[in-house]
Parts: sequence; structure tokens; C-alpha cells
Amino acid sequence: MFFDELQPIMKELLQQPIAFAGGFFSGLLRLKVTDEPLKNWLEQQGMTNYSDNNNSNNGNSPQSINID
Repeated sequence: MFFDELQPIMKELLQQPIAFAGGFFSGLLRLKVTDEPLKNWLEQQGMTNYSDNNNSNNGNSPQSINID
């Protein structure tokens, strides 16, 4: 039962171990992708696919979703 809940996490860990570890540790350290040291490093690595939506409205306005 407990193993079933951990299975998706383990699948991601085995598929992309470096990306998973980076995301895990940035979550532990509460780093934001849009903050300066991390943002500059990601841009140098060519990884600019993160969303900047949180900077534009700071979470104060309602967000819309599309359901097909």
C-alpha cells in the first residue's frame, strides 16, 4: 500500500536523477526559479521554460483554466 504511493516518485527519480535531485533540494531550501542566483544559472544552462506567471500577478488575481 505504501509502495504504491511512492511508485510515481521513484519512477521520476530513476528517469531523471539529476533533475529530480535538483528539484528536491531546491524545494527543501525553498528556492524559487525566478529568484536571481537560480534564474541566472538556469538561463546560462539554456533552461528558460519555467513560467513567470507568478511574478505578473503575485497570486492575487483569479486564474482561468480551460477544460476540454
